[in-house]
Amino acid sequence: MNAFLSKKAQGIAPYVAGEQPKDKKYVKLNTNENPYPPSPKAVQALRAFEADSLKLYPAPDSFALREAIAAAEGVRPENVFCGNGSDEILALCFPAFFDADGTGAAFADVTYSFYPVFAAFFGIPHTIVPLEEDFTLDLAKLTATDAQGLIVANPNAPTGIGIPLSEMEAFVAQNGHRVVIIDEAYMPFFGESAVPLTKKYKNLLIVKTFSKGYSLAGIRCGYAIGDEQLIAGLERCKDCFNSYPVDRICQAVCAASIADAEYFAKMTSLVVSERERLSDGLRARGFFVLPSKANFVFAKHEQKGGREVYEALRLRGVLVRYFAKPRISEFCRITVGSAEENDALLAALDDFLRK
Repeated sequence: MNAFLSKKAQGIAPYVAGEQPKDKKYVKLNTNENPYPPSPKAVQALRAFEADSLKLYPAPDSFALREAIAAAEGVRPENVFCGNGSDEILALCFPAFFDADGTGAAFADVTYSFYPVFAAFFGIPHTIVPLEEDFTLDLAKLTATDAQGLIVANPNAPTGIGIPLSEMEAFVAQNGHRVVIIDEAYMPFFGESAVPLTKKYKNLLIVKTFSKGYSLAGIRCGYAIGDEQLIAGLERCKDCFNSYPVDRICQAVCAASIADAEYFAKMTSLVVSERERLSDGLRARGFFVLPSKANFVFAKHEQKGGREVYEALRLRGVLVRYFAKPRISEFCRITVGSAEENDALLAALDDFLRK
């Protein structure tokens, strides 16, 4: 290892993103991108953007975008924080809400794999709570920890399982003495967001993204909603790292996108419909499929191993996500694509299973 690197840089185990292949064109169902285009209003905002304004820094507080988000989510701009993707916001949560010499964060064992990476990077202790045998999360077991704060992905990744809003409210209420962070990256495909609860519970922070439901993964923007004190904590940490994380183009495009509620609802409905069709198609081919509320499914074949399925599909030009990790190594996570992409996946599976 390079002698000039810090001990942290030498020893940290970074997050591994989904494969972005360059060898040939694939049906790409491995990174949970939305198969449908962004809102026409977002495209119009991009085309109308005044390039000359790029010589100026963007608004450090993203206020116009926060206003658009607040209007769409039914909150005040003061309750909104914007960042360079929801990953940046989740990262900032660790120094903002957890102490290195405290009890840290608690989250599930099978969940978004960036959480333990963030904890290690910021030196925050963390408690791992195993999912149940059926991959559901027993919220009572999270509550039973002595952690300084709790993190829940809802719907969860990579399992896709969602927790109803009524259960989430009871959980937030029981943990009023500590922060509860709900990562709602995939909430557009579930429809039981806890954002309304932020008006009632000061300990609740919701983190969302424009990447999934709004088809803007390439522009990198996320936002958080919560009590003003929580938002202020994120702002303080953000300004110790980067005062301008959301660029001018991003602010304009995302503001236009989130204002187009009709288009958002239409595209989300298409993804949900294809999710159910894809799940049925996988089950008909011998797969066990967890009940997904996201824009992907988590499935394992009754006879073929997870790596074998992944490699067979890749050979046939279809990419899915495989995790060589305990408990889930027999599964593949499959993004819900367009009808044509899902048909290509099923056809590739048919060819593989016949041989």
